[in-house]
Amino acid sequence: MSRSLHSRIKWFHSVRARLLAIALLPMLVVMPLFLWVVGVNWVNRFDNLLIAKVNGDLTIAHQYLKGILERSGERVKALGKSAEFAHVIQANNPTEIAAYLDKERANLGLDFLYLTTGTGQIISAPSFAGKSDVMKWPVVQQAIAGQDVTEIDIFQAADLAAISPDLAQQALIKLVPTEAAVPTDRQAETRGMVVHTATAVNAGSPAALVGGLLLNRNLSFIDTINDLVYPAASLTEGSRGTATLFLDDVRISTNVRLFENVRALGTRVSAIVRSTVLGGGKVWLDRAFVVNDWYISAYEPIIDSFGKRVGMLYVGFLDTPFQAAKQRTLKTILGGFLAVALLSVPIFLRWAGGIIKPLERMVATISKVEDGDMGARTGLPAGQDEVGRVAGHLDHLLEQLQERDQKLRDWAEELNKRVAERTSELSEANQRLEATTKQLVVAEKLAAIGEITAGIAHEINNPIAVIQGNLDVIRQEVGNDTGLETEFGLIYEQVHSVNVLVSKLLQFARPEEYAGFVEHHLPGEVINDSIPLVQHLLGKGNIELVLDLHADRHVAMNRTELQQVLINLIVNAIHAMPKGGTLALRSTNKDEAGVQGVEIEVSDTGIGMSSEILKSVFDPFFTTKQAEGTGLGLSISQKLVSRSGGHIWAQSKEGVGTVFAVWIPAAHFD
Repeated sequence: MSRSLHSRIKWFHSVRARLLAIALLPMLVVMPLFLWVVGVNWVNRFDNLLIAKVNGDLTIAHQYLKGILERSGERVKALGKSAEFAHVIQANNPTEIAAYLDKERANLGLDFLYLTTGTGQIISAPSFAGKSDVMKWPVVQQAIAGQDVTEIDIFQAADLAAISPDLAQQALIKLVPTEAAVPTDRQAETRGMVVHTATAVNAGSPAALVGGLLLNRNLSFIDTINDLVYPAASLTEGSRGTATLFLDDVRISTNVRLFENVRALGTRVSAIVRSTVLGGGKVWLDRAFVVNDWYISAYEPIIDSFGKRVGMLYVGFLDTPFQAAKQRTLKTILGGFLAVALLSVPIFLRWAGGIIKPLERMVATISKVEDGDMGARTGLPAGQDEVGRVAGHLDHLLEQLQERDQKLRDWAEELNKRVAERTSELSEANQRLEATTKQLVVAEKLAAIGEITAGIAHEINNPIAVIQGNLDVIRQEVGNDTGLETEFGLIYEQVHSVNVLVSKLLQFARPEEYAGFVEHHLPGEVINDSIPLVQHLLGKGNIELVLDLHADRHVAMNRTELQQVLINLIVNAIHAMPKGGTLALRSTNKDEAGVQGVEIEVSDTGIGMSSEILKSVFDPFFTTKQAEGTGLGLSISQKLVSRSGGHIWAQSKEGVGTVFAVWIPAAHFD
């Protein structure tokens, strides 16, 4: 162990370090950690309270909107059932009916009120300016059938204009470009959101009394919601409550301000809120960007009589003051902690110093003795405390140690003489032992392959058999028509590949005990099947792949063995190009000594190899990858190719690249 490392270890385990830890750990580590945990918990509870509040606010707004629908329906129903209405209808005077309906419309606070028959014929409607297909509305259809209904409906511009041009003009809202909204080419919103109510009446035949309230630009409606949800002093200072009614994602009635005195009519909701509420039908309870600032927001979808999500009801309050209050609270806690730490830490350090300094002096004395100064002493005055008494005992022990050291030196001189005599004899024996050990290491490595292979086969084949059996059970249980045939096939293929790889490792160790199964296949197919297995390495290494596959002869070599050889060569080529380059795979028909065959080349533009390394690349356990390689890849590849009657060789030049070539005899078909 080096002296610097010894000093570091001694410092970490020293009394000084422990005393400082005792003095400072509670204040500088435990207390900040405790404050952090408390702060995180408090912040989470604070945010949850804000979300809970805005959820309650949304409930109030929802109940108010629901109340408007109920009151509108009850008023129209009461009108339709009144004796005065029945008297006017019985008079059958269109002018009198029109005047009566117009008066009652104003009394009920509605934007339109008309009477229609079961065929859609409008008996009397004082404000209608054109024709309108009123029977398309489920509200009207259900009223004709005898059921009183009130719903939210979206009227097109033509529907509103048919009732009254003024309503169409009131509904028209120009769109304002809004940050974070979904892009759109529309310039204006012309549709209207209407509280649509209808009640069954008897006008000589089944009929319906239909009324409606247009919510576009209905500022009194939205301001009433805001006053109910956010009365004075209900929010922290600086915050403000807002409420909005959306048609689709467009604000058609709101008290959110675009500027100081300009309401944000025509602005649009953010894309993420639109997707969650209108797209997913969920209630949004979270922070959201509203026009030009962040708000604690609640949105819920509005459903029309057709069951479609046509808009949203929103309430929320400005988030900035709450965040500022949160930051002030956290800063106050942090400032208080720092003040306490600044006052207490110096006091703790002063107390610890009264113990640390004498101990350090004793440690320094011991260090001098370790360096050979046997006359070193602490020189501390005798004290009444424990530290002073320890210092006195230390000086006494050092005096005894100095006497015994001298005796040991005398004994050491005599011992050195005897050791010198034995050293020469041991040196000669050690040289003979080293030579024998080198020979045994090589033999031991080769002998270990068989033991390692047997262990691998036992440890891998057992779980693979379990996987195979369970796959068969799953296949039997789910049947054949599952749509997962490709996935099952891939799993069976990979399980088979593992079995084959274990078998090949056994063949490398004891090739005389196995008889390989010879397959006939085109080398180009094997190359193409191997590329996906190393594609991730090609992508990470910025390597260009070049394929030049012209061989059309079948080869008589096991497909898995050939693939193992190719993948090993390709991976070696990729590792030789750490900064990127070109990897070329070529195949061509080639005859050697009158025997037809196929030659496969794997070349790279990497770092290359020296002639000394090139001579040893096929030796077992030889590797240039240090701890990353085993040195068996090329040795196994050479054994597999040789067993198929072929051979493998390499050419390389430092700084230029390497080419590995494999020649395999062609297969003969009987």
